[in-house]
Amino acid sequence: MPRSRSPRRSPFPGLLLFLCGIVVGAGGFYFGCRDSGRGAGERSATAASEPQRPPAPRRRHGGSPGPHDAGQEIRSSGERAAARTHGERAADAPVPEGVRLAVVIDDLGRSVDEVESLERLDVPLTYSVLPFEVATPEVVAALRRRGSEILCHLPMEAVNGENPGPGALRAGMDAGELRDATAAALAAVPGAVGVNNHMGSRLSASERSMQAVLGVLAGRNLFFLDSRTSPESVGYRVATALGMPAAERQVFLDGDPRPQMIREQFERMLRIARERGSAIAIGHPHPATLATLAAEVPKAKAEGYRFVPVSELLARRPAAP
Repeated sequence: MPRSRSPRRSPFPGLLLFLCGIVVGAGGFYFGCRDSGRGAGERSATAASEPQRPPAPRRRHGGSPGPHDAGQEIRSSGERAAARTHGERAADAPVPEGVRLAVVIDDLGRSVDEVESLERLDVPLTYSVLPFEVATPEVVAALRRRGSEILCHLPMEAVNGENPGPGALRAGMDAGELRDATAAALAAVPGAVGVNNHMGSRLSASERSMQAVLGVLAGRNLFFLDSRTSPESVGYRVATALGMPAAERQVFLDGDPRPQMIREQFERMLRIARERGSAIAIGHPHPATLATLAAEVPKAKAEGYRFVPVSELLARRPAAP
């Protein structure tokens, strides 16, 4: 009797299960990778959105704070120099040979004692004398006996209405009046080798006025030092156009009369001189100024700075044709 066969099983159920397993596994792998990538992206975005801390400020030698640590930015080499002390200055390289300083003392003419205090500095200074002060004749005579360099400190009108003193040159004067007033002032300061302006922020900005004034100086072979009481001053430009020897002030020593500020301006003068080869500063016979000069001038001399009369630092250009 023939053996009965068992029915053949269909391969499709197993194949179906196999395919389902592949699909489930691939899905798990896909979603796992997607979640992992999303997490990394979110972490990157979070890190990018967090504020970045600035690097710690750098300290100068010795741990002292720099200008940014103090919350104050020092913008120019002149201001950096003003912030330095004499001890820091001494650590610099030696002063180049031939660096020259000219210090002009303005507003003299009220006391001979001021001149004697300045003479004790034992360096060449330039003395600028107001023409019509109470002791002008005595001051001029004392300076001439010493052989000092003398300027006529010519009073000129200021923009703020401040009184320049007797004999002032004013913007409302015509050319003839300006010439006469200049000549009268020069006559009151015999022996003056040049002129610088006292005040004059209004008059020195007028080319017409300065042409008249400087024409008198040019005719007498005198030089002009522009005190630069205004950035609008045309004095130096007009003087050089006339072919006159001329110069400009770089530093006011005592625009701020506090002793510390005067000393800082003295430091600034030294810095400018190192950079340019020379510098011109103007000061006044105030007690704080005299005390600062008495303390700082010997130090500067010891470092190699050379003090000279301002006449040694004049620019000389041929007159325009």
